[in-house]
Amino acid sequence: MDAGSFPFRRFGLSLLGMKDALTQTYDRLVEHGTLRPDAAQRGALPLFAPILTFLQQPMPRKGGLRGFFRRDAELQTPGLYLWGGVGRGKSMLMDMFVAELGSVPNRRVHFHAFMQEIHSGMHEARKQEVNDALAPVADKVAAEVRLLAFDEMQITDITDAMIVGRLFERLMKAGVAIVTTSNRHPDDLYKDGLNRALFLPFIEMIKSRMTVHQLVSETDYRQQRLAGAQVWFNPAGSTARAEMVRIWDELTGHDPGSPLVLKVKGREVSVPRAHNGVGWARFWDLCGQPLGPADYLALAHSLRVLMIEDIPYLTASNYNEAKRFVTLIDALYEARVRLIVSAASEPERLYMEGAGTFEFERTASRLREMQGADWGQ
Repeated sequence: MDAGSFPFRRFGLSLLGMKDALTQTYDRLVEHGTLRPDAAQRGALPLFAPILTFLQQPMPRKGGLRGFFRRDAELQTPGLYLWGGVGRGKSMLMDMFVAELGSVPNRRVHFHAFMQEIHSGMHEARKQEVNDALAPVADKVAAEVRLLAFDEMQITDITDAMIVGRLFERLMKAGVAIVTTSNRHPDDLYKDGLNRALFLPFIEMIKSRMTVHQLVSETDYRQQRLAGAQVWFNPAGSTARAEMVRIWDELTGHDPGSPLVLKVKGREVSVPRAHNGVGWARFWDLCGQPLGPADYLALAHSLRVLMIEDIPYLTASNYNEAKRFVTLIDALYEARVRLIVSAASEPERLYMEGAGTFEFERTASRLREMQGADWGQ
């Protein structure tokens, strides 16, 4: 089985012996045939050692909170920023690390989902008329975990950009170690974003407070699993859905996924299920809402594989939805997102009558191209 496509189990290693535990676990999984050997992945495992050492140390309580805190003078909270191309095994390595933590309070979460929780908590805090709405929200997180593991970190929203620096600083000051994966080098986060100059101190904090490492694996395991596989299923129905469930389980390791909500210029773009850069939505989730190019671009930049279920025949009766579908496919095409679909028919037969049929010929052609074995590479 390939990287990132299986549920981990602990091999009974104690926390005190964990400096080499991840490498031992990795080698055992390779020996069992569960993983394929990858020198870049194996070479990155020692980067987790300082975090494991840090988590071994008891932390004195402070302020009566349930969580663990350190005095500022004592604090040297480590972190790891693991970045590189899609499908190289970043999330798999992070999941392996989290699986070995045992009773250490931790949370593994998609970065966008976590930031939505932070914004929601700040909204509630403002109702209490506190001076700094972020402080109680960050302190609550710090009281609950010693480690935060973020998947797919990227900044596309100015509201995230304006608070993430203070959030990370407060969490690390409270002794919360942070591990995050990303497809981008820190210098490329929020690139060309509004008021980016205000975001630059956070980039410098990442580079000074966290180990930044590029995972340079020659193999894209996610594309390898999809290469040559059928990715367009018609007609939509129980058989097509069963095939999509199989692909989802293969790509996510049977993870149920969690909602991914992106905020774009005050609007919300929601994908009901997402995990490790893979999203699953129904046609009406994405095209039945008043969304536009900016929304679909944000979506395309947040996912590397998108599964769209139940695309209907497109006619004059759903003209607006059809126009949004064309815009969505354009965004996915330009970002080279892998597309997996269940639909009423083949691409060329989805839009056979009414205004827009001529324009849809280009979309149908793109949908054909996106079914290619090498698409997204």
